[in-house]
Amino acid sequence: MLESPPVVIASTATAVPQHVISREFVEEQIGRVFSLSGRRLEAVLEIVEHSAIDRRYSIFPVEYLIEPRPLEQISREYRDHALCLGRRVAQQALDRAGIAPQDVDLILTVSCTGFMIPSLDAYLAPEMGLRANVRRLPITELGCAAGAAGLTLAREYVGAHPEATALLIAVELPTLTFQRRDLSQANLISAVLFGDGAAAAVVTGRARRGPRILDSESYLFPDSLDAMGFDLRDTGFHIILSKEVPQMIRERIGGLVDGFLARHSLTRNDLQAYLLHPGGQKLLRFMEEELGLGRGLTQPSWDVLRNFGNLSSASVLFVLDQWLARGEMQAGDRGLLAGFGPGFSAEMLLLQWN
Repeated sequence: MLESPPVVIASTATAVPQHVISREFVEEQIGRVFSLSGRRLEAVLEIVEHSAIDRRYSIFPVEYLIEPRPLEQISREYRDHALCLGRRVAQQALDRAGIAPQDVDLILTVSCTGFMIPSLDAYLAPEMGLRANVRRLPITELGCAAGAAGLTLAREYVGAHPEATALLIAVELPTLTFQRRDLSQANLISAVLFGDGAAAAVVTGRARRGPRILDSESYLFPDSLDAMGFDLRDTGFHIILSKEVPQMIRERIGGLVDGFLARHSLTRNDLQAYLLHPGGQKLLRFMEEELGLGRGLTQPSWDVLRNFGNLSSASVLFVLDQWLARGEMQAGDRGLLAGFGPGFSAEMLLLQWN
């Protein structure tokens, strides 16, 4: 394995808004909200029942979210709540790492459920006391893979600037993309799957405890542009979500992971943790089966799915946060962090606890 300056994930933080959407509430209301009945309603209720999601969180009560609103209003709502949640997790992550805001050299912000210019980081930098010459990198189009990709970019920056510190912030508000009049299967699944939340991570070259980022790898699936994304219309964001996504990952995940590990003279048996993006229960189950993983190696991914749903780019950072909170990893233990998103693409990182 090539030696490089140590780059450590010194801390993480997560936050969710106050309103809870329980599975029981969805089961009671989804037929009324979408005017579903008969076999169509039965099929959607079956998806809810087998989603492995107990609750999700929302910035607004459901009664408000389901009513159509002008895109201009939705954009203001995104800006206001993204700032609130983003500021909250960023400050908490810095406090946990023992790093002052003025010592941040790079701020990365990732999101795919809203759009704002100036970007989120431009608002947060002066509010939080970051230096005026802090490097900024906002990313809006990597979808669910952006949390993992953001860690990679933070690692590359810190690796090129020894003792630098990068602050990664992921804010996703998918409830603002809710489309009551869209009865497509993708939109119905989206209404069952996604929840609001934010996460942050501090990545540094300073001496800190935490997992080192040893390496990363990206993979763009061939002929997969229509697998996942958003269709931007006058009424806002309409999700694109192919039912083939879990199978696409199932067919390639073994080879992708084995190839990545082999380049470091490692095998699956050398890993003590798999930090997998909880995109859905079928996706997690397929990855466990193909990689031959016991639930002990993936439990935090299932816990995040059950308690928060799919948080898009923030999801894998929620999973990372749970692994760090468990405190079970020993010095030298390794883990694989993986996220998937539009493109269709995979982002993987190799971690080692110090």
